[in-house]
Amino acid sequence: MAEISASLVKELREETGVGMMECKKALVEANGDKAAAIKILREAGMAIAAKKAARVAKQGIIAADIAANAQTGRMIEVNCETDFVAKNDSFKAFVAELLKSAAGVPDNGLAEAAKAKVEAKVAEIGENIVARRNLTYQVQGTGAVAGYVHLGGKLGVMIEVGCKQAASIQNPAVKALLADLTLHVTAVNPVCISRDQVPAETVAAEKDIYAKQVAGKPANIIDKIVAGKLEKFYGQICLLEQPFVKDQDKTVSAVLAEAGKAAGDEFAIRRFVRWQLGA
Repeated sequence: MAEISASLVKELREETGVGMMECKKALVEANGDKAAAIKILREAGMAIAAKKAARVAKQGIIAADIAANAQTGRMIEVNCETDFVAKNDSFKAFVAELLKSAAGVPDNGLAEAAKAKVEAKVAEIGENIVARRNLTYQVQGTGAVAGYVHLGGKLGVMIEVGCKQAASIQNPAVKALLADLTLHVTAVNPVCISRDQVPAETVAAEKDIYAKQVAGKPANIIDKIVAGKLEKFYGQICLLEQPFVKDQDKTVSAVLAEAGKAAGDEFAIRRFVRWQLGA
């Protein structure tokens, strides 16, 4: 058997873009013949995958899966190059398979965990595919996770809501509330849950902008105007302070309080995420 030098492995890697270990295995199988090794890699789909990896993949699907007991939720984004492939049943089935296999995979670890599957799919369909990101919500304490995927996978939301009583999770009214909250996040796109999560530097920058907008007015008037504009700013970006998407006369905070009173419980939004495809 021919000796496989490190320099030969490096040359093959630079020519194909395939990983070092795969290149070495191919060279061993080809008895040191680089051309034969390239053929082996191409037949395995590896060289094809590497060649297409340079292409931009901004189409694809966001998919989510919420456990029946609402205690766990998973969401993934898988990108491809064209909308045509994204709408293909084979690609949709592939994303569903990756979503299932994402159970137990660390957040944003799907690309590495599903590398072989992705390379095989790239070779099959002839487009670059990227398992871009994955996220798991596991309820801590008492509460529930809800999820929603919009526009056929172009936008996905997950939210975790805490409560005091486990029985509330099965309450139809509470389930409806969770679904409405995912719709709200989808439509209104909050930045954070509450104003205490807004970075101090962001608040300072906003105040400076507002003050410059009314420069020349008396200081006490400027302070009042800046304070009013800042309140409006919080109402735009903070989930709890936003007008509820299904009843603009109430804030999300007020809706949560009403739901808690009706259910004999207390509800609090612990976290949420909103993904837009390719963003």
